[in-house]
Amino acid sequence: MTWSSGTNSSPESPSVELRYLRSLLCVEATFNMDPKALGKLVESISKTVKSFKKSEVESLVILFHGLVGKPDERLDIARLDRSTFRMVLHGLFGMTDDKLMNRVFFAFDKDSDNCISVNEWVKGLSVFLRGTLEEKLKFCFEVYYLNGDDGYISREEIFDMLKNSLHQELSEEETDEGIRELVEITLKKMDYDNDGKISFADFEKAVKEDRLLLEVFGQCLPEEKVQCHQPQKDEGTF
Repeated sequence: MTWSSGTNSSPESPSVELRYLRSLLCVEATFNMDPKALGKLVESISKTVKSFKKSEVESLVILFHGLVGKPDERLDIARLDRSTFRMVLHGLFGMTDDKLMNRVFFAFDKDSDNCISVNEWVKGLSVFLRGTLEEKLKFCFEVYYLNGDDGYISREEIFDMLKNSLHQELSEEETDEGIRELVEITLKKMDYDNDGKISFADFEKAVKEDRLLLEVFGQCLPEEKVQCHQPQKDEGTF
């Protein structure tokens, strides 16, 4: 069975094969799990996550349990720490930007307790891997939107994100002034109401006109080079 990300099942959608992870990380964890507790949890999560089949939810729960690395801990109270989550983002999804990996962590961590529960894990991956365009728009905006409660991506935040994502590519001759020019170009492209900052409405309109702008400020979704197909009816479970 394969796992597909992206907004549809076309081969061009970014996707990832997760089957081998269970065999590498979670075989031992499976033997340490209470089957009844696992089944109850999978049933509960499956009611709120429609993009994964129950067998897929079960595999993600088992993967989560293996990553947590505490075989005697109850599934409903187990938590994934930030360092382990970053390891998954880097090793499985090809992310390398420390700041953006932290922001993705916070986007998954809906209750802001600085760790990820199994429910947050599965629900986050449902958007991360198989979200609709609308879901991914909201997810990416949340990752880029760093400044608390004002609801906008500010000029300063755009500067910081562009500088962070371009610092390895810029020559020593490049200056902050060059990045400021990129900020102004970006605002000209995306700031439709000309208020000097990007609202979600601005971001949504810009991305719907040009899908390449979805990750304009840096990678926060699985990398495109990882390719596979949507699961087929005749494919087995994990």
